[in-house]
Amino acid sequence: MMDTEQLSEQLAGQLLAGNRRALSRAITLVESTRSDHRVQANALLQRLTPHAGNSIRIGISGVPGAGKSTFIEAAGLHILEQGHKLAVLAVDPSSAISGGSILGDKTRMEELCRHRDAFIRPSPAGRTLGGVTRRTRETMLLCEAAGFDVVIVETVGVGQSETAVADMTDMFLLLLLPGGGDDLQGIKRGIMELADLVLVNKADGDMAATANHSASDYIHALKLLHPRTRNWRVPVKTCSALEGRGIAEAWETVCRYRDVLTASGELAQRRAQQAKSWMWSETAENLLTALREDRQVAQLIPRLERAVTDGTLPPTLAAAQLLNAFLRNDRLPD
Repeated sequence: MMDTEQLSEQLAGQLLAGNRRALSRAITLVESTRSDHRVQANALLQRLTPHAGNSIRIGISGVPGAGKSTFIEAAGLHILEQGHKLAVLAVDPSSAISGGSILGDKTRMEELCRHRDAFIRPSPAGRTLGGVTRRTRETMLLCEAAGFDVVIVETVGVGQSETAVADMTDMFLLLLLPGGGDDLQGIKRGIMELADLVLVNKADGDMAATANHSASDYIHALKLLHPRTRNWRVPVKTCSALEGRGIAEAWETVCRYRDVLTASGELAQRRAQQAKSWMWSETAENLLTALREDRQVAQLIPRLERAVTDGTLPPTLAAAQLLNAFLRNDRLPD
């Protein structure tokens, strides 16, 4: 029977050779919460990290009904025509009650699914905030190692915590609907400040004139915000994913953006900062998991939760007691 090193070496070799089944198995492995799977996943990621990073990473978010899946299929087919290999990581919202997720993005990108150079992986958001899954970064790395040079991360939709995708991609694309007044009020300032490209979709038929008016509204709104990229003025364009208009221009903008940030050195700086942010995010997640799984701390949790819900103990003090118990136990032998 193969040990962890042999298993990771075998799976890494298959993935680097472009084996799609190996890529799917690797993603399933990194998404697993089992402790033995995490050991295998870490060994695999260590082998594959030197082979990753050679892609354009695009995060896409937008208001509900903006046509994200339709846009991604139209843009994806155009990207594939340019000779690229495309991976789409589509994050679907999870039920707060059952934890389940529909994972319907593949059914909405039917033509893209059939293309040999496209890989679509829907994943449930789970309890992770920010419109992405906890393992989106690892999945992106695996796709890059498998030879996909364009990676699109589609988030669950605009919200206060949607901005996490901007902290793991090169470009953040915000997709909006015609009718700028209402949308402008509903969109959070934070997500507008992080956008590198704003597209008003569904600019077709009777909505074409409205879309142009909305684009003008967004252009004026962006002038009031501080851009996050020194050498880039955020463009606002219209498109129709349904009719395929404006898709080629949007891709040209993505390529120009990457060229500008690469030349200025800002892309390398951004990725370095993202890697550091990823390290601390994972550290926080692992610490919380270790705290919850600590045997002696687990014995305190029911009593402290009752005291907090009864109003006899402030939550801040309960948290401090849990942390103190964990830190003391961490220094004591079992």
